[in-house]
Amino acid sequence: MENGKPGTNRPAWEAEETDPELANKLKKGLSDITDPELGLNVIQLGLIRNVKIDADGAIVKMILTTPFCPYGPSMLESVRQKAEEMLERPVGIDLGMDVWDFSMMEEGLGEDWGLF
Repeated sequence: MENGKPGTNRPAWEAEETDPELANKLKKGLSDITDPELGLNVIQLGLIRNVKIDADGAIVKMILTTPFCPYGPSMLESVRQKAEEMLERPVGIDLGMDVWDFSMMEEGLGEDWGLF
């Protein structure tokens, strides 16, 4: 998981190796979940840090942009629901405690904000 996905600054998901078709479907679905304050989706922001899929279910490891994000609970639930819809199996959310920073965003997005 330490090697980044080419073209992004996010770590590769375990599911991209074990089930690339479902991982790709999930990525497209999660692109619908937007952080209301930043106006970017959870994929663009790099908030989805890992996905593990097996026959019985899936675990999505996710972080938030700030520890006390007022939209955090609703975003976590939206990600869980969308993941269950896309993967057609139960999904749990593993809330990571990693500190988010702008370098986790997809390449080129920070330039719009004058960050890089």
